[in-house]
Amino acid sequence: MSTTLAEKPPVAAILALGLTQIIGYGSLYYSFSILAPAMARDLNWSSEWIFGALSAALLIGGLAAPTMGKWIDRFGAGRVMTCGSAIAAAALVACAFSSGKVAFVAALIAIETASNLVQYGAAFALLVQIKPKVAQRSITYLTLIAGFASTIFWPITSALHAHMSWQAVYLIFAALNLLVCLPIHAWLSRSVSETRKRDKGETVKHVEPSLPPSVRTPAFILMVMGFALESFVNAALLVHMVPVLSGLGLGAMAVMVGTLFGPSQVLSRFTNMVFGGGLSQLTLALISAVLLPAALAILIVTAPSVPGAVAFAVVFGLGSGLSSIVQGTLPLALFGSEGYGQRQGQVLAIRLVISSAAPFVLAFLMENIGVLWSLTVAAVIGAIAVVAFIAIGRLAHLLDRSRHILGRAET
Repeated sequence: MSTTLAEKPPVAAILALGLTQIIGYGSLYYSFSILAPAMARDLNWSSEWIFGALSAALLIGGLAAPTMGKWIDRFGAGRVMTCGSAIAAAALVACAFSSGKVAFVAALIAIETASNLVQYGAAFALLVQIKPKVAQRSITYLTLIAGFASTIFWPITSALHAHMSWQAVYLIFAALNLLVCLPIHAWLSRSVSETRKRDKGETVKHVEPSLPPSVRTPAFILMVMGFALESFVNAALLVHMVPVLSGLGLGAMAVMVGTLFGPSQVLSRFTNMVFGGGLSQLTLALISAVLLPAALAILIVTAPSVPGAVAFAVVFGLGSGLSSIVQGTLPLALFGSEGYGQRQGQVLAIRLVISSAAPFVLAFLMENIGVLWSLTVAAVIGAIAVVAFIAIGRLAHLLDRSRHILGRAET
């Protein structure tokens, strides 16, 4: 415990990664929704087909995530992120110069595959590899900085697109990935290599699993299920938030209420940074899981009340912001730092596969059973995630209890 308290988070690495995460999420993900209408016009596609192509790209990128996780453990997260920045830049250029639908979709798949090499999954692993003992705090600080990606890149993308084509915007974003992110990731890669050489032979650098081998497999399955169901609810509501609020009778207020989501995410990360130190990562995961269905319940009960919708957006944003932290810290706390990259790859793959289908599923439900019943289904799915995290706690509690009983019997 004293080692953890004495060791300070790598501030320079966190700040540098914060910049690359803002650029990575902003250029590879958040910019797409702003540029999609122009892309659809140029390709003579409907917006549904354009977003369908994005979902397919996210799905294929997700399937590649376990392999990327193995690369992170084998070659180091810094090297993987350096290559990822080069691939991201090349993919953005390919997308800008794509001559038809097939080339566009292939480039989009490359963009979403590259994003797995440079976004949270890889960045969390890099912080674990730099300083495992303080990685949980480092991840919290990083998500606080990176939480501004949409706030920064939505207006930047809109401003650029007002004066140039979407292709030119993508070329500028390619330059950012190549000239800003790649050198930073290369520097961090060297930093990790030097740290490993300096600390060779020390045994205090790894984070040990808090769970014994006998319960790790069921706990991992429950954790992945919890994260996947949370991601489903999150992805479905994020895409359809304004249509859902409009469908509940909020009209023009729907857009204003929707804008509260982003700041609430950042607020939850800041609150966790200041006050969350005394809570276990499993407790934080449970809180984040409870907030999502709770927010939906508030919306269902109060609609079409504006204060109710505001409460929904704030509570939902708090849950979503906290969820992005615990998706990095809970696997570290439960299963340790050895093989962290591979585990993150497995979790990411399942999350992306589930979340890529979420917008379509919610749209289908709203069309067939109405908005309120669709939200009820989403709330039930979110509640199952809560049960999954409770079950992990029960597993650990029952194991401790059986150990205590055995210890007393032996004495």
